[in-house]
Amino acid sequence: MHHGVQELTGSAPHTRERNMSANPSAAERFDELFLSHYALIVRLLARMLGDHARAEDIAHEAFLKLYRRPSLHASQGNVGGWLYRTATNLGIDALRAAARRSRYETAARAEIQGQPQESGLQRVLRAEKQRRVRHVLAALKPAHAKALFLRAFGYSYKELAGSLTIDPGSVGTLLIRAEAEFEKRYVELYGREEAL
Repeated sequence: MHHGVQELTGSAPHTRERNMSANPSAAERFDELFLSHYALIVRLLARMLGDHARAEDIAHEAFLKLYRRPSLHASQGNVGGWLYRTATNLGIDALRAAARRSRYETAARAEIQGQPQESGLQRVLRAEKQRRVRHVLAALKPAHAKALFLRAFGYSYKELAGSLTIDPGSVGTLLIRAEAEFEKRYVELYGREEAL
């Protein structure tokens, strides 16, 4: 098994041998720490995550972090405390990532369910309209194009002022001018029926 692990990890065994040869008891200390803390850490993480397999993965990750720090597991300090804190932090990170992923998936499902299926023609028309909008934006003054673009992405007036390095009181005027210039150019190029 050790030989198979060496093949999978490439240069890691050489690093381990170098690190362990400097302190022959470091490997033994790591093995002791693994045997005495692994099961408890997995139980802690399983309770936290509600998923035993994921808990084992995160426990392995915590021990890998310890393994990569031979000076830590060879020390006589509170290595167990470091292990539990590291495993707990990794578990919290996993919970946060799962919550984010769940929010994104829920939002995506709601968006998909809330919108009727788009036909091929509708997709082509939408893509053409996007191309036209990009073409008109490219023809505007850079400050106007940037203001419209950032506003479309929900930037507040204060954020716009900071991004455009202008006085916050000027943002409204700039947006009105930018919208008027955009509409004028769009109508010139594509006609009134296509105006946004």
